[in-house]
Amino acid sequence: MTADDNKPRRRKLSEEDHALWHKVTRSIAPLKRRSARSDPEGVPTLRKIPAAAPARAATLPVRPTPTPKKSAPPLVPLDRRLKQRLARGTQAIDARLDLHGQTQERAHATLLRFLRDAQARGAATVLVITGKGIMGDHAGERGVLRRLVPHWLALPQFRAYVAAVEDAHVRHGRAGSLYVRVRRSRNPE
Repeated sequence: MTADDNKPRRRKLSEEDHALWHKVTRSIAPLKRRSARSDPEGVPTLRKIPAAAPARAATLPVRPTPTPKKSAPPLVPLDRRLKQRLARGTQAIDARLDLHGQTQERAHATLLRFLRDAQARGAATVLVITGKGIMGDHAGERGVLRRLVPHWLALPQFRAYVAAVEDAHVRHGRAGSLYVRVRRSRNPE
């Protein structure tokens, strides 16, 4: 018994099989390369392979899919040395925004306008003061801005203005304040 005896024999395709194969391969468009998607826990998930389409679908024209828009880069923590300089007071904070006592809607609009203006002025680092809120029995109702502002800064509409976010040092309000590194303007005027 030789190694060739263990191999399955390849059958020859008929003209009908060749015609069918040619018809199927004409309707195929190459897939774009995608990175492995992750679930919320950061564990990569496998893409589901779609079930085979019925034979009649092969005759339909293939519509090109629109290319996805390039999203803004993700937020990152502040550089350790920059955070140390801010805490020691050797690095100046270019602007400050105090959101105490504002409603969510007003605070959101004020924060967006503040970051646009800071970027236009060329500010590098700003301090956003949210306040700590009152901790106690009503902790779920208090400190709304303290919880929401970091989420807002991660939204696509803010990421054009924000490069990095980190809780401020105790000298600047610790958990009730945030250092925000402002992204440089793409078209300086």
